[in-house]
Amino acid sequence: MAHELPPLPYPKEALEPHIDALTMEIHHDRHHKAYVDNLNKAIAGNAALEAKPLDALIKDLASVPDNIRGPVRNNGGGHWNHSFFWKLMAPKAGGAPTGRLADAIKAAFGSFADFQAKFEAAGIGRFGSGWAWLVSNGGKLEIVSTANQDNPLMGKAVAGCEGKPVLGVDVWEHAYYLKYQNKRADYLKAIWNVIDWNAVARNL
Repeated sequence: MAHELPPLPYPKEALEPHIDALTMEIHHDRHHKAYVDNLNKAIAGNAALEAKPLDALIKDLASVPDNIRGPVRNNGGGHWNHSFFWKLMAPKAGGAPTGRLADAIKAAFGSFADFQAKFEAAGIGRFGSGWAWLVSNGGKLEIVSTANQDNPLMGKAVAGCEGKPVLGVDVWEHAYYLKYQNKRADYLKAIWNVIDWNAVARNL
């Protein structure tokens, strides 16, 4: 089965004014689609790789032949990351988490405000393109960041970190530049208004 572009779980304009409809259109319909198309091209004809679910493929990049490992890493990571990202946002979302997730954040970072500040710092501090992540590592929450389309599922040897992704935010310029230009910090503050904490809690 070829990998497919998942539909957005809401209309493209649903996250305005925090994320504009044109950014969502370009980000999903062009960037994400390109990752899917290029991943399918990279693994075409390799029955073993074509049969693997996306999670399994990116968790075991060592099993991918050297000549296509780079494209599979970049495009498989891009496909997984974006598929994860869209589901973390929703219209009329935001606010603060509750329940077990709120308790875990407080235990790990002291307060929700401290968590937000540290998460924003991870996104701002990622040089060039990449992602900021909240991961569960051995039951404890940690904030990490990865370059390009790497993610914590790829492990320390590849991504420089590991853990189960709970929240991930895209800090590539294509995620925010039309509205926020070079002000990544403003984008990272605005995105809290659309984070669906129920979805994040389910990941935990």
